[in-house]
Amino acid sequence: MSDIKITLPDGSERALKDGATVYDLAASIGAGLAKAALAGKVNGAMVDLSASLPDGARVEIITDKSPEALEIIRHSTSHLMAQAVKSLWPSTKVTIGPAIETGFYYDFDVEKPFSPEDLDRIEAKMAELAKAGLKIERQELVKGEAIKLFSDMGETYKVELIEALGADNVSLYRQGDFLDLCRGPHLPSTANCKAFKLTSIAGAYWRGDEKNKMLQRVYGTAFPDKKQLDEYLERLEEAKRRDHRKLAKELDLFSFSDEVGAGLVIWHPKGAMLRTIIEDFERKEHLRRGYDIVVGPQILKKELWKRSGHYDNYRENMYFTKVEEEEYGVKPMNCLAHMMIYKSQLRSYRDLPLRFFELGTVHRHERTGVLHGLQRVRGFTQDDAHILCTPEQLDAEIKGVISFVNDVMAIFGFEYEMELSTRPEKSIGSDEDWERATNALLGALKDSGRPYDINEGDGAFYGPKIDIKLRDALDRRWQCATIQCDFTLPERFDLTYVDASGEKKRPVMLHRVILGSIERFIGVLIEHFAGNFPVWIAPVQAVVLTVTDNQLPYAQKLYDELRAAGLRAQKDFRNEKLSYKVREAQLQKIPYMLVIGDKEMEAGTVTPRFRDGKNLEPMKPADFIAFIESEVKSFR
Repeated sequence: MSDIKITLPDGSERALKDGATVYDLAASIGAGLAKAALAGKVNGAMVDLSASLPDGARVEIITDKSPEALEIIRHSTSHLMAQAVKSLWPSTKVTIGPAIETGFYYDFDVEKPFSPEDLDRIEAKMAELAKAGLKIERQELVKGEAIKLFSDMGETYKVELIEALGADNVSLYRQGDFLDLCRGPHLPSTANCKAFKLTSIAGAYWRGDEKNKMLQRVYGTAFPDKKQLDEYLERLEEAKRRDHRKLAKELDLFSFSDEVGAGLVIWHPKGAMLRTIIEDFERKEHLRRGYDIVVGPQILKKELWKRSGHYDNYRENMYFTKVEEEEYGVKPMNCLAHMMIYKSQLRSYRDLPLRFFELGTVHRHERTGVLHGLQRVRGFTQDDAHILCTPEQLDAEIKGVISFVNDVMAIFGFEYEMELSTRPEKSIGSDEDWERATNALLGALKDSGRPYDINEGDGAFYGPKIDIKLRDALDRRWQCATIQCDFTLPERFDLTYVDASGEKKRPVMLHRVILGSIERFIGVLIEHFAGNFPVWIAPVQAVVLTVTDNQLPYAQKLYDELRAAGLRAQKDFRNEKLSYKVREAQLQKIPYMLVIGDKEMEAGTVTPRFRDGKNLEPMKPADFIAFIESEVKSFR
């Protein structure tokens, strides 16, 4: 057999016999690497260890230390779970089981819904199958043969998936008596599934369509070793303790009601105060940066949504209503009204850039199954702005938004990541306009000096975008800010300005949000701070507590002084034990408690107590007010 040459990541070359596999390459390098090898990357494509190597290939051996390993481990563990389910309930039909950011899931068509106890049974069977060290083998079949094979097995969902594929051949993976349709790659053996945990059960419609059958979705996670798994499970428990839905109930911030409708938030006094503080902050920051505040209507005629492209490309996410036999769309975004403001008068290049800002409430049709507290709702408010500028001003305006995001995230204490999302399949506009818009965003990203990723095909239907994902205290990513570059809608709405030579030109429009959905951002804030808000955004900054009724006149006077000074204060003058009132204030996570006893009343002072139990020195009420004001300024 002739030799083939393989290039390793360090540029060195290795000669192997023709027909050699990725595993053979690992073994030729060393026994330790062969033992650790999980898969390979050949000319940039992920493959199994058993894959044959072509002559001249550039090859990297994937171990559990490689960035790519986690997805392979999780995908293989999802197959292990499916095998366990089929072993326990043979009549089950399997559907799909991908790896996801937090682990994996698999959807099953079962006669009876799974119970929490069933998860323990499945996990035990998975451990048994992993211990057996079943070899995971890939095979390829002609499409027709694969259809017959799965039809004979009664796996109708697999047949449907194969029929939808455009390829003539399909790949399958076998481990023991379990066979699954899959592109791969996979681990070499079930023994490589070393650390996994099933986490929850949910309902899921086949192909995400409510018209299809409801399936049972089992979620789980997997890691290369038990230490990483345990660390993740600890973070998961911490996430449950910080769940904004749970904390909102404890702190009396907001609620939902079936009588009102799913996905529609009811803001309680403290939640509405938190929201108002953030919105007031936003208004000041936008005015400071040269934005004009505008307000658009909640419904606009259907013809406008047709002209914008929303009717053809976004209609399934919109609500419509009729007024005097004319159809209107409830706005899912604010750009149309902002463009109408621009069109309301003749614009000169001297007027540009124009920055229109609106805290605009929008409504989007989200399926009930994806609604999740404040993170996914049907009615929400965006800190939305549209910047209309000349092409020459575009670079500076994009950089200005990036700078704005950076300043605001620093105030709230968030780190963030950026990615460029490019043209999706369903889009409007010319290739030239998309190229200009993409290059404008890309240039600003490069000049920012910050790292960024490319997210192919995930742009808005009218333009590419920069998505900014903040990282919270548990290192989770949340999509909030976005900057979208749009040459298309100004064309569709015939927006123009008169340039220096008196000619009409087309402006460029940036769609952008800083916090994004106020609802989602507040949900992130609640979980990030675990409800322990910094004093500058705390709905209640201080509570006045009395020891006995004897201090009521002084305590009332103090409360009135705090409120008059603009502090968000509450009072608790109930005839209850002080320890009980202090405990309640701590559970409400109020930053400061002012306990008023005879000593404070006689001295005309207050003794602030922080929510963690730390006491400050006694001080005059005016000094406490100045102390809070100083603390607020330190965050701003």
